[in-house]
Amino acid sequence: MSLTLEDRLAITELLSLHGHVVDDGRLDRFDELFTSDVVYDLTDFGQEPLFGVAAIRDAASALGSANPVAHHVTNVVVTTSADGRVQVRSKGLGIKADGSCGSVAYQDTVVLTADGWRISHRKVSPRRTPLMP
Repeated sequence: MSLTLEDRLAITELLSLHGHVVDDGRLDRFDELFTSDVVYDLTDFGQEPLFGVAAIRDAASALGSANPVAHHVTNVVVTTSADGRVQVRSKGLGIKADGSCGSVAYQDTVVLTADGWRISHRKVSPRRTPLMP
């Protein structure tokens, strides 16, 4: 699959929208980000994957005040694989209410739906170990 510049911009904005939607507490808008059958893989955090938009919404709600107050997505790289899948790598920074910061890596598969680009699979991995040459 060949991506147009417009596709790449829409995919990048999709990832950026995630931070705004979560930070604004608009969990009702998750269907603008994810496919209905999304897999949200948190196994690197010792948790089971979440299946579907409602499960992601419930997990975010359950975190309550433990949620970051700000999500920042950076370093977005969009690629296509030989089988036509669109993969997106990015990094996320989460700022907590106490000012502490955490970093994650996102590995996303995105698909073009009738409503635009959506994330169909997301793997979230913590970034806790510095480069050790």
